[in-house]
Amino acid sequence: MKKLLTLLPLVAATPALAATGPFISLGNTDFIVLLAFILFVLVLVYFKVPGMIGGMLDKRADTIKAELEEARALREEAQTILASYERKQQEVKDQAAQIVEHAKTEAAEAAEQAKIQIAESIKRRLAGAEEQIKSAEAAAIKDIRDTAIAAAIGASKEVIAKKMTATEANKLIDASIGEVEAKLH
Repeated sequence: MKKLLTLLPLVAATPALAATGPFISLGNTDFIVLLAFILFVLVLVYFKVPGMIGGMLDKRADTIKAELEEARALREEAQTILASYERKQQEVKDQAAQIVEHAKTEAAEAAEQAKIQIAESIKRRLAGAEEQIKSAEAAAIKDIRDTAIAAAIGASKEVIAKKMTATEANKLIDASIGEVEAKLH
């Protein structure tokens, strides 16, 4: 600082050399301005203004550093939260995909189960229809037999009635009664 003060009069004096008259005199305004400037600088140094300005600048720098650190911390926190939400979003997407796959699988299984049930229902209906057909066949066969038996009985009755005489009929009746008695006792 002292070197600066010694160089200052030399630099400040060069324009004053162009003025008329002696430089170091109270009549020279350049000299008075130089003295006032030097006095001003000395007063600033005496009252430690450069230190106060430096302290204020340091405080301001510390405040800016703190704000930058806080901004960095907030940015890192925001990135962490963003990453967390991205992970959650991915998990939700994966879960949705799993739900869709599960639903597709269940739908396919339900379709297969429905096919099986329809096939079983068709089999049951076919079996019922076959059973009805068999029953109808049996009824038709029975009706045909009954009709054939009735026709045979009717025909044999006529044949027997034409060929049989009264004595043969009485013998047949007696033989039938004897047979019935033997079976009842």
